[in-house]
Amino acid sequence: MRLSLALLASALWLAGCASTPQDPSGTWINQAAIDAAAQGGPLREALLAYGPNLEWRIDTARQLATVSNGFELSEGQLQVDPAAGWNVDFYGDFHEHLSLAGAQLLQAPSSNSPAQHFVRPQTPAAADAPQGSSFEHALYAAYLGGDWQIEQGSGQGGLVRFHADGAVEGLPGAERYALCLAGDCAAMSGEHDSLWLQLGNQGSAWLFERDGDALRVFAAVNQAATDEMPDYRPGEQVWLLQRN
Repeated sequence: MRLSLALLASALWLAGCASTPQDPSGTWINQAAIDAAAQGGPLREALLAYGPNLEWRIDTARQLATVSNGFELSEGQLQVDPAAGWNVDFYGDFHEHLSLAGAQLLQAPSSNSPAQHFVRPQTPAAADAPQGSSFEHALYAAYLGGDWQIEQGSGQGGLVRFHADGAVEGLPGAERYALCLAGDCAAMSGEHDSLWLQLGNQGSAWLFERDGDALRVFAAVNQAATDEMPDYRPGEQVWLLQRN
């Protein structure tokens, strides 16, 4: 009898453990989109192919889940799904379902987005950094990391280094940069990739093309009227950079 009770207690304890999902709290990034971009092709094509969501931040203690698409944040209420995983309920009556599979956070396909996979960032951004920073830093390192030589343009022969935190060294007239991931900057540049270059308080948009280890940067020519949203098209090539 004692043996039977012990076995029953053990079985109940194991069942309880099996029904309690692992805590997914923390930051998760879309590594598949980063890996696709790192192949050296158009940036936003890679993000669209594996997006639209780029980073999740989950807080089970507060029952909150926030997702970033590179431009805007959506915050939802997180609830444990008795079947498996978690449901995220957003304002506007749309939902996402999350679950864990090994070291991955899985987002199930829904009416709003396709199935997507997320992983923990190797180097998470600071706790007080804006959401999306962990994905952005990992993308910047993979897409523009390393030494680039200026083959054509101002500073020809010099080396350029793009840092994961958005700093840039060696590019004349710039000390900060930001890649356009989505939103207004994407709408203004159409099918072209764009980035923002800034020196001090002054900055402007540029268009670029990435082809393997070659990076061409063009002036952004605005074809829109003064009272319309900017409509940028490539102008004169300003730099040709080659990654060493």
